[in-house]
Amino acid sequence: MKIIIQLSREDEAKALPILLRHSPGMILPERTYVLGEEAVGSLRNADIRFTQVSREALAPSLEGVVGERV
Repeated sequence: MKIIIQLSREDEAKALPILLRHSPGMILPERTYVLGEEAVGSLRNADIRFTQVSREALAPSLEGVVGERV
């Protein structure tokens, strides 16, 4: 599951060494990151503060869906 977080400038400086050791993520403008749960957990364990912006929603299942080919 992917989690979108935002860091302050000071916390980003502390977080970067941790983030570079973990699963790949994506960096967006305004110190916003898209990370895996493991990387976010490592930031929490290191007492690095961040704001959780969003969490990846689970995709709906297609089981039982009946459709017609067009």
